[in-house]
Amino acid sequence: MLDQLLKFFVVFFVVVEPLSLIPLFNGLTEGASDSYKHKMALKAVLIAGVILLLFALGGAAFLELAGITIDAFRIFGGVLLFLIALEMVFARESGTRTTSSEKAEAVRRADISVFPLAFPFIAGPGALATILLWFGPVRITEHPLLFAGLLFAVAVVLVLTLAAMWLSSPLMRVLGVTGANVANRLLGVVLGALSVQFVIDGIRGVFF
Repeated sequence: MLDQLLKFFVVFFVVVEPLSLIPLFNGLTEGASDSYKHKMALKAVLIAGVILLLFALGGAAFLELAGITIDAFRIFGGVLLFLIALEMVFARESGTRTTSSEKAEAVRRADISVFPLAFPFIAGPGALATILLWFGPVRITEHPLLFAGLLFAVAVVLVLTLAAMWLSSPLMRVLGVTGANVANRLLGVVLGALSVQFVIDGIRGVFF
């Protein structure tokens, strides 16, 4: 179980990409007061946490209702995470998160907590797919400890994300855009390998 929790933590941390939120959050809140920054970051993390919790609790039921097997979703989830990994490795703007028009809208908004921070930057398609991949096969009634452990790992990543946004200004002075991109590239390589493993596991479950 410890191996599963550790692997999930690594995947979820890489997908949420707290480091990539540092320059983005810093840019969206440039010139704003510290209290505004703290308020937006905390609100975004809480809203993202609620979205992720709902997917964790109802994801398996949704897949069953839609007639989607967990192996089919493993294959799709693996492909989606692989695309995210490619964007991270090549340091490209993530098309899985926002379009240019959405980014322009975000700059004009007074409250950036729900959009674009909570969704799609924190609880985006990649994070939601990861939640469904890991929580889908885990029934809370059958594996309560594993379910609780996965939720704890989600909470830890969200706390780290909150800390990254709260400390975005000093971290940007230390890391810079280049430093953040280098770290994300390294994490992207790890995510790419794990995403391929998801596809392999899904194909194995369907055909063997």
